[in-house]
Amino acid sequence: MAATGRLDADLAAPTHTPLYTTEERRRRDGTVWTLVQGVLAPLQFIVFLVSLGLVLRWLATGAGYEAATLSIVLKTFVLYAIMVTGAIWEKVVFGRYLFAPAFFWEDAVSMLVIALHTAYLWALWSHALAPEALMSLALAAYAAYVVNAAQFVLKLRRARLSAGGVA
Repeated sequence: MAATGRLDADLAAPTHTPLYTTEERRRRDGTVWTLVQGVLAPLQFIVFLVSLGLVLRWLATGAGYEAATLSIVLKTFVLYAIMVTGAIWEKVVFGRYLFAPAFFWEDAVSMLVIALHTAYLWALWSHALAPEALMSLALAAYAAYVVNAAQFVLKLRRARLSAGGVA
């Protein structure tokens, strides 16, 4: 019975290491790249939602292929922008461009997201896939993006909670 009580106490009060050290938090708060990420992340999400709507519209009706295609290309370039600036942010805050321990899994999934978006661009420009297959590839890239975005939202929520409401 005592072991169960100990287990319950351990589960009730998990000990997590903070996402940022005091110095990392200072660097995070002092760099313009934090603001850049704060602007690009919601912009990318808006572009994603519009693009997803256009892709689904084309798949359902056959109308608007060019608009859907252009929106996927735009989404990809916004993704590249947030990835490059995010790598710079990570270098400033954690001292490495990618795969800092605090963001390892987010960066790993980001690589999948970039690979899928890049595969879409290559297939589009090389005419390697038919339109239906291109849109399926875009949807796979978007599914990976949603998983990655959720990772980052959960990570930021954890940072706020571990900082006592101040992230």
